[in-house]
Amino acid sequence: MSRKKVGLALSGGGARGFAHLGVLRVLEQNGIHVDLIAGTSAGSFVGGAVAAGLSAEDILKAGADLSWFSIAGLSYSPRGLLSNGGIAKFVNKHFPAARFEDLKTPFAAVACDIDSGDEIVLKGKGEVAPAIRASCAIPGVFTPVQIDGKQLVDGGVVSPVPVNAVREMGAEIVIAVDLLACGATYRGTPLTALGMVFQSAMMLLRAASRSQHYNADAVIVPAIAHIRPDEMRKRDELVQLGESSGREMVGKIKALLDGY
Repeated sequence: MSRKKVGLALSGGGARGFAHLGVLRVLEQNGIHVDLIAGTSAGSFVGGAVAAGLSAEDILKAGADLSWFSIAGLSYSPRGLLSNGGIAKFVNKHFPAARFEDLKTPFAAVACDIDSGDEIVLKGKGEVAPAIRASCAIPGVFTPVQIDGKQLVDGGVVSPVPVNAVREMGAEIVIAVDLLACGATYRGTPLTALGMVFQSAMMLLRAASRSQHYNADAVIVPAIAHIRPDEMRKRDELVQLGESSGREMVGKIKALLDGY
């Protein structure tokens, strides 16, 4: 009997994306092979690196000096405060493959067309760096990335956890890693109108991510509610917490694989 194809769906989450690496480390250590990967925002960054042939350890080494300053730069566009062009520089420097056609593992980066509101799944052919940039382009913070005439922004707007995208790629067993569903324990009652808007948006995003769990076979939710999405300095803790959550789910994942 042939082995079922395993898909990995990696959510967004900003700096929380380092937790993905802890989960990946556990999957690697337990010989759990992933055949297809889809990523949204931070998940596209990590997923693209893995698809290009990097291990969790390789990504950690390459990202040792990664910071918001290395990713973001001034924007001259009225559609965003900053440019995330630094992501393209990182991808082109560290990824063994620069085009979708050359990736070791089929990969999709999920973005959103800001004009139509449609989910755009970038895969199959073309350059990887612009696709990851688009998937990570937080609306209002980073300028949209133009691909094929479309103005694309962060895929978390429409698909925080890209389970459906990896299913459509052919995955028969889907492992989802959701860095948003845990919520946030660092917030109190907002004291400003802007704070109210931001906190409400995060609640909507968390609810949207949870709604995508039903189509996954195993969902890993690291206990990272106390860490803000901008706290890149907590990468070591995030990796450790990702490992812990991954280890808790290894038994279930192996049972799923053994069941086919």
